Amino acid sequence: MKTSGCGRRTTRRSVVALAFALASALGAGSVGAVELAGVTFAPELDAQGTRLILNGAGVRYKAIFKVYAAGLYTTRKVNSLEDLTRAPGPKHLQITMLREIDASELGKLFSRGIEDNLDRASFAQVVPGIMRMSQIFSDYKRLVPGDTFAVDWVPDRGTLITVKGKVQGEPFREPEFFSALMSIWLGKSPADWQLKDALLGVKP
Repeated sequence: MKTSGCGRRTTRRSVVALAFALASALGAGSVGAVELAGVTFAPELDAQGTRLILNGAGVRYKAIFKVYAAGLYTTRKVNSLEDLTRAPGPKHLQITMLREIDASELGKLFSRGIEDNLDRASFAQVVPGIMRMSQIFSDYKRLVPGDTFAVDWVPDRGTLITVKGKVQGEPFREPEFFSALMSIWLGKSPADWQLKDALLGVKP
């Protein structure tokens, strides 16, 4: 049975609304996990002895297709990219794939996402990091449903990228790279506006 465009939009709004409601409940002291598209996000994580709370979670769509589910963890509630970069302590973005995708193409999309959110001078500063990140994803060839990757900001160390549970080399030490990478999801031109709102706990 075919689904109308209106029905698909309603479904997407419902998913974002659910993510916001759950995030709001967490802020009110709920201890329940968040489940989106079959992916469960714990209400809090331990990052080397620091408690991180689930800031928000949502699903990345491409047209009508679910691509991945993402959850953002921080030491305190944040509501913008700038607020995230200013927040103290570790930060963690967890992503679980919901469909098979060419990993090298995903790396290219991330690079383009960074370029869309930075001016020319700022983009030039992070080009070495972007090239290294693209190579990381190229090495993995394909990501399939259930595969995970994560982006972590570790104070005094830098940004770590983890793919399928394995940390990919040394940290990206430039603070600018973490902000640039997170702009893919939280910048002025995010990959998915509804996912941005969900990660930031913005009511749809």
